[in-house]
Amino acid sequence: MDTEIHAQTTAPARTHPAGVALMVASGLASQSGAAIGSFAFDAIGPVGVVAVRQWVAGVVLLAVGRPRLRAFTRQQWWPVLGLAAMFAVMNVSLYSAIDRIGLGLAVTLEFLGPLAVALLGSRQRATVACALLAAAGIVVLTRPQPSSDAVGIGLALLAALCWAGYILLNRTVGRRVPGVAGSAAAGAVSGLVYVPVGIAVLVAHPPTPAALACAGAAGVLASVVPFLADLLALRRVPAHLFGIFMSGSPVYAATIGAVVLGEALGPLDWLGIVLVVTANTVAVTLGRRARAHSTTITAIAAADCAGTNRRKW
Repeated sequence: MDTEIHAQTTAPARTHPAGVALMVASGLASQSGAAIGSFAFDAIGPVGVVAVRQWVAGVVLLAVGRPRLRAFTRQQWWPVLGLAAMFAVMNVSLYSAIDRIGLGLAVTLEFLGPLAVALLGSRQRATVACALLAAAGIVVLTRPQPSSDAVGIGLALLAALCWAGYILLNRTVGRRVPGVAGSAAAGAVSGLVYVPVGIAVLVAHPPTPAALACAGAAGVLASVVPFLADLLALRRVPAHLFGIFMSGSPVYAATIGAVVLGEALGPLDWLGIVLVVTANTVAVTLGRRARAHSTTITAIAAADCAGTNRRKW
């Protein structure tokens, strides 16, 4: 979670095969969890699924991070609460978008969040080309027309905005709170917020055992597995490789959406996804080169996502 600087300072110079396997497992688990969670939408809706997911994530983060909440100062609490708000809004926006426009398109649009942070943090002229490339990808993907689901696209873009906010707030939390305690506290607060929300949804829409199982699986696969896999992977692969690899998350989402959910993606859809992924990969590479000429440590957006992707509790 606060792997932004940790990844830069502790990741090895060489790639270990186990690290690559862990990155693959993280990507597959994250998108598979979202796909499985969508099977419960008809019974309890995206909000119900997110509530269960946040409960699972909150419990796991508390167990792993063991934050000493009473010792937190006001200066530490404010960014933690902001991070908790990003958690809460980001996931419900994403899952609501998935319900309306599909997994592949929703995740690709959401990925504009870390891409924007990477581009805004770079001072190189080539970032303009990356931005134009990403914009072209979005136009190809959405192909704006009267029949477009503007609400679904807007929800995915809201998730992107929250992801960008998550990255920036996570940097502050990482500086003010040691270890993963800050992220653990934010995950716990977010899960606590969803207690009344989740209870209200589950009372209004009594869940079936299958729906609860799917929502719980989403919590494990989309939160717990990526969190652990990413932390272990960053000990075995260079941070820049991790960032480039995570840039391919939209491809994972589109593939799993097509295979598991039967989402029909045409050649133009795949072209749009490839354009966005390429833009992010180039932005990550540019960020790495810029850091090679700097004495300060700055993180790539995809490394900010480590343990979140995806990300994100």
